[in-house]
Amino acid sequence: MFKNAKWTFTKTTEEDGVENKKKSDLSVILRTRNEEKWVGHTIQSILDNIYKPEIIIIDNNSTDQTLEIVKHFIQEPHLEKTVSKYTDIKIFSISDYSPGKSLNYGVKKSTKNNIMIISAHCVLRKINYLKHLKDLKKYVGIFGKQNPIWNGKRITKRYIWSHFGNTEVENMFSKLENRYFFHNAISIFKKKTLIKNPFQEKLAGKEDRYWANRMIKKKLNYLYDPSIEVDHQYTENGNTWKGIG
Repeated sequence: MFKNAKWTFTKTTEEDGVENKKKSDLSVILRTRNEEKWVGHTIQSILDNIYKPEIIIIDNNSTDQTLEIVKHFIQEPHLEKTVSKYTDIKIFSISDYSPGKSLNYGVKKSTKNNIMIISAHCVLRKINYLKHLKDLKKYVGIFGKQNPIWNGKRITKRYIWSHFGNTEVENMFSKLENRYFFHNAISIFKKKTLIKNPFQEKLAGKEDRYWANRMIKKKLNYLYDPSIEVDHQYTENGNTWKGIG
């Protein structure tokens, strides 16, 4: 089995010669723009924890090596027996970018029944996928725990990071932001939910918070679940990093 991950698929090796388990029914959406420093770590962590998901890259005019790095993980037909290192990756470009528009586009391009959104500078540490699928029968969305990391250092959870505790919370309300709180750095949904309830496309940011507040108005529920966990790496253009230390 995969180490440090609650997953039900048996990991095979290149020496095994065949895939003996089905691919996961999951599409993972990554939004990228000049993420060469972390995107490889992100994709590798996905493959370490999830058995051959579909990965959808929505790129916003990257000018660095982001897409070249992504291509190293693409499954080649003649390498079908190499089960642990590659997967099905589709790359799409978007120029008229907004967070919501890129996510909605990724959902439409996905082919699986379940959607995971992860930031291209997050590293997936834990996932309890079968539990999340069960919970999605009750909740319209699930978001997970984030550990803020600055140059390898795990920093104090203040400001926005104080939301990411160790206890499940239904319909988390943020006193800090004075609204219901949800975060797409790591989140899971049914595809049909996001088709019916897409993210707002005209917003410059925080499409996840506005989405959560719309769900509450519709009397729908969502869940914060710390059993899915990422390390969220510091980036210079990040908007939520304050008081590093």
